[in-house]
Amino acid sequence: MLRKLWLTFAQAATVALAVLFVVATFRPQWIPARLWSASGTATRSAQSGLRSSRLGSERQDAILSYSGAAQRAIPSVVNIFTSKQLQEPDDPPGNDPRFRRFFDEQFAQPQQTYSLGSGVIVASDGLILTNHHVVESADEIEVLLSDGRRTPASVVGSDPDTDLAVLRVEMRELPAIAFGKSEEAKVGDVVLAIGNPFGVGQTVTMGIISALGRSQLGINTFENFIQTDAAINPGNSGGALVDAEGRLLGINTAIYSPSGGSLGIGFATPASSALHVMEQLVRDGAVTRGFIGVEPQDLTPELAEAFQLPLKEGAVIAGLVRNGPAEKAGVRVGDILIAVDGLAIKNTTTMLDTIAKLSPGVTATFRFMRDNRQMDIKIVVGKRPTPQPRPQEARPR
Repeated sequence: MLRKLWLTFAQAATVALAVLFVVATFRPQWIPARLWSASGTATRSAQSGLRSSRLGSERQDAILSYSGAAQRAIPSVVNIFTSKQLQEPDDPPGNDPRFRRFFDEQFAQPQQTYSLGSGVIVASDGLILTNHHVVESADEIEVLLSDGRRTPASVVGSDPDTDLAVLRVEMRELPAIAFGKSEEAKVGDVVLAIGNPFGVGQTVTMGIISALGRSQLGINTFENFIQTDAAINPGNSGGALVDAEGRLLGINTAIYSPSGGSLGIGFATPASSALHVMEQLVRDGAVTRGFIGVEPQDLTPELAEAFQLPLKEGAVIAGLVRNGPAEKAGVRVGDILIAVDGLAIKNTTTMLDTIAKLSPGVTATFRFMRDNRQMDIKIVVGKRPTPQPRPQEARPR
């Protein structure tokens, strides 16, 4: 009799524990909190499982919605409308039509053309960061805030080499965006692109960071792009690329697209680079960079093998500016630049960046390889000339 009662009790206890386990796993909210404190080790284990389940549910909710990030960033993104004298569209020399800046030109009239773009409020006292090509040669600039207010804007400064510009509006207490740490961004991070594509109104799209440090694309002189697959289209130029917390990671600049529409390959200028340029534009109205007057070319493995060079990295001097700093110092065509003031030069991108950071007038030591021998040449750094205005871009076809 006792044995039968024991078996009945054991079976009932086993069934009860099984039911408790199933409920705790799939519907933990059904179990009163006091139940978890009624027993010892088993209770603590179950409670740990409940906490994990709740945390997992919270993480799942966070993954399913980025509304918080969007709501934090949306008020800081503006629409930019510009008008300028109509010119005959013409492709710039060397322009690759596959790389389309998100600059939507519409409503062409015989004398005026009206264009759409985006911008980001970066200071509450009226500073807005956008692309140079959005406001290039504009006669009038108008900004539309997310709350519906409109106001004229003026150009504080513009930098064609990075395709960045800073505008100012006479308004205060604006919702400035928080800057993220673009240098800590990783491939695979979720990002949101915010702007005014095709003039339909402010739009948020989602994607990930597809690649970092994209360069040598022929879009800008100085390139270090964040690549993303977030959908961005004409009109998104100058808009914000933000992280999952709504912090600014980059300024949307161009897309890779033969047709002009989004194909999942977009490029944004990192926020850290944009901030550096913006500070100089606000302070001086222009960006000052070092210049030595050379035309560089990457040292490829094929070149190194063809000329039997012991190097794998460097920048080949393919041309010299007549009477430029490099020519005056004795640099020759065919020399290979491998270091500047002790900093290694891996390719033309690092060469341009390194020289650009030098102050005009200083004397720097450039290490070259010539006839398989290293040699140091001291060059007095000049000031990089202001880029000439480029012809009007062709409209996307």
